[in-house]
Order: sequence, then C-alpha cells, then structure tokens
Amino acid sequence: MVYLKCKHAVYIGMAFLLVVLGGCSTPKDVTYFQDLKPGETVLKVTASEELKIRPEDKISILVNTRDPQLSQLFNLPVQSRMIGQTGGTYTYNQGVSGYTVDADGCIDFPVLGKVHVAGQNRQEIAALLKHELISHDLVKDPVVTVEFMNLSVAVLGDVGKPGRYNIDRDRFTVLDAISMAGDLNITAKRDRIFVLREVDGQQQVHGINLLSAEQLYTSPVYYLQQNDVVYVEPNNKKIRESTPVGNTFNNPSIWISISSLVLSICVLLFN
Repeated sequence: MVYLKCKHAVYIGMAFLLVVLGGCSTPKDVTYFQDLKPGETVLKVTASEELKIRPEDKISILVNTRDPQLSQLFNLPVQSRMIGQTGGTYTYNQGVSGYTVDADGCIDFPVLGKVHVAGQNRQEIAALLKHELISHDLVKDPVVTVEFMNLSVAVLGDVGKPGRYNIDRDRFTVLDAISMAGDLNITAKRDRIFVLREVDGQQQVHGINLLSAEQLYTSPVYYLQQNDVVYVEPNNKKIRESTPVGNTFNNPSIWISISSLVLSICVLLFN
C-alpha cells in the first residue's frame, strides 16, 4: 500500500515538473522584427526631427581662426577637474567649458553678448555665430563648432542597465537608447515599450512595438529628443515574481522544490 501511494506521489511530482518546465519555455514574442524578410523587405523610415536646443540645455562652442590669440578671445577657458588620487598623484580631467541656455533661450557669448539660440540645431547656431563674428568685423575666417554637452534620455523598466544616457549624435534612435541600456531583458514585453515626451508643457505617451519593424520605423518617436523617457514594461511572470512575498504559488521554483520534496519522502519511505 505504501509502495502504491509513493508511486502515485512520484507520478504527481513528475506531472508538477512537466507543467513547470512547460511554463518556463521561451515565449514566442521574444524575437525582434518578426515581419522582416531578408532581401524582400524595404521599409521607409519616418523623417527624423533634428535636435533643437532648448532652455537649460548646455552646449560647447569653439571658434578657430588663423590667429590662435584671437581665437582665445571667443573661447571659454578649459576647466580642470580632479577625478582621483593614486599614490600621492592627483588625476585631472580637462574639458571645454559650456554655455547653458537661459530661460529666454539665450547664451552670453564673449564680445557679442546675448545671442538667441533656442529652437536651432547645432549647424544653425554655428552659422549664426559665424555670421555675427564676420558682420561685426571681429573675425574674417572663423570656423565655429557646436557640440551637445548635457542632452540625454532616460531608459527605465525591464532592461539590462536602467539609467540616463547621453545623446551623442544628431539622429539618436530608440534602438540606440535600448542598446546603451544593455538591451531588453528576456522578461520584457517587446510590444509594450513607451516613450514619454514633453511637448508644450504636456506629457505625450507613444507606444512602440519591437516585434514589428514596420511599426517601429514609422513611429513618430523612433528618433528620440532630449529628456525623453523610454519605459519597457515587464511581462506578467516578472511582475508576479516581484511582489513582496514573491507570489509564491506562481513561482516555478516553489513547485520544483515541492516536487523534489515529495520524491525524496517517497524514496525514504520505499527504502
């Protein structure tokens, strides 16, 4: 009788394991861009919106001329910042000082004074400053270079490395941001990604589906703007396992433990 009971318990334990292992199988909605066919698919990417400078953005501006001393007149000093100490030796990091755009969208540029730059991209700001320097007969042959300094996006949710990441190019995509954040975790919903963007004081929410390349590349938020927030939603299994008590009975590990315990007891009784 004990043998039969243990035999039934073993079958039950094996059934538990099969159910659990079946539930742990890889879901089908994991592969990106499922509608792509190599050699056949041609997609039109949504037009990119150039990054426009806004109040509180920070930019670096370098003016180069044939006369180095004249160039220094229009360039902010290089700043040195101590970043560490090794064996009594201090380590410094040197970087170009930047201009912070004020609430009115202006920067205070040497000699020229207040210059309105908000709403313009890097190339437009460079062209404006070059024109102003020449028109005021200050420099005849300036080369003006403008770079971003503090433009960034935030990536949150079910990704490898959530955090804030700097925008390092004019055309910065949601794929760039996700790649910098260590890609999506296996438990992330590929079709439930949201981009939060503030426009004229209102928060807009856009959805992105990475399972479809066509939906991704035609999305109005495929190209990100400064201060965008990318949120990746976790799947239901990940949500259940993150509850305060771990949602014990929905956690595969607890069923594996129970099955192992049943099998161990039966082995002891049978022996």
